[in-house]
Amino acid sequence: MKTAHLMIIAAVLLAGCDAKQSTEPLDSGVFTDHVTPEPRTAGIYADVQGALPEPHSNNAVVLVPGDGVATIWSFNGLRSGKAHEDVSKAVFNCMLPGGGCRQASDVPVEAGRLASVAVFLHNRIFLFGGYTVTEDGTEISTPEVFAFNPETEEYQRRADMPVPVDDAVGFAFGNRYIALVSGWHNDGNIGVVQVFDTWEDVWLDAADYPGMPVFGHAGGAVGNRFVITDGVGVVGEKDGRRQFGAVNEAWLGEIDAGDPANITWRKLPPHPGKPLYRMAAVGDAKNNRIVFYGGGDNPYNYNAIGYDGVPTKASDLLFAFDLETEEWVELGSTGRASMDHRGLMIWDSAYWTLGGMNDKGEVTGDLVRISIVE
Repeated sequence: MKTAHLMIIAAVLLAGCDAKQSTEPLDSGVFTDHVTPEPRTAGIYADVQGALPEPHSNNAVVLVPGDGVATIWSFNGLRSGKAHEDVSKAVFNCMLPGGGCRQASDVPVEAGRLASVAVFLHNRIFLFGGYTVTEDGTEISTPEVFAFNPETEEYQRRADMPVPVDDAVGFAFGNRYIALVSGWHNDGNIGVVQVFDTWEDVWLDAADYPGMPVFGHAGGAVGNRFVITDGVGVVGEKDGRRQFGAVNEAWLGEIDAGDPANITWRKLPPHPGKPLYRMAAVGDAKNNRIVFYGGGDNPYNYNAIGYDGVPTKASDLLFAFDLETEEWVELGSTGRASMDHRGLMIWDSAYWTLGGMNDKGEVTGDLVRISIVE
């Protein structure tokens, strides 16, 4: 079980019945009316635009675009106490522009989840797995897949993951498929790549991830090309127990347009600086690059204390892999250190995060807009 590594070192198919969820707000949001100073000099700016009613970290986040507006949704995650009883199944949404956030009905599961994956495709949010934590520290990767309708707030159960995985990287491609790359399964890292066919509600077994199997890695896709980097893997053994540490690897994958299970892999040079854990990442089609933000410099447990007992420091850097030049690009410092993310989002020519942890290891609920002024 995943407890082992924590203890070692401290058109969608609509067939079937929908589980109706209440659309009544359970709580009002907190809104910070941020006034952007004018004019701004060239640089990168991270501005708080609002906040969740309750701070959450390691929450699955996804942006649903609209006509001049957007909604960011948050599923599951970890509350401020950072203990097993703080593992959450709460759901929130935040409206853009404006940043007003509210709580919606919980995910229809018995227990909360950490490290779930959320992907938006065909007017549905697909929510994949995560892991549960019991009082004795036992952790189980869960197989559930839901298609969530953000307009009606209804959940439809879809085909379970063949191999339940959490802390994976997920992305959509081909206007039909969603890939889950590597991650953790019950008691160890796995290198499988599972591809979900949203039209047929079936899973395909794709070419395995060629790097060291990892969890807490980051990545994104533009079209059929994607980049995966960093994460945590088994880096040795001591006294008969596995030792887990940061993995300094990056890989470029290209999916065959005619066969979604066929992936050609190529190893890339590592990105500048140290490997980072649970960065926020997204594929930026407009600029043809995969963008990465934040992350922790030392893989950690719930409490942001590294596996080696050293508190983790969050990064404030924004960088990218340029798919045209195939080079890493350092975009600069945001001035806001942040970690424990499950995704970065794009809207209104800016990058967005929701929740996470700050440099003190505190769980936050901040809705943050990261803008680049040139």
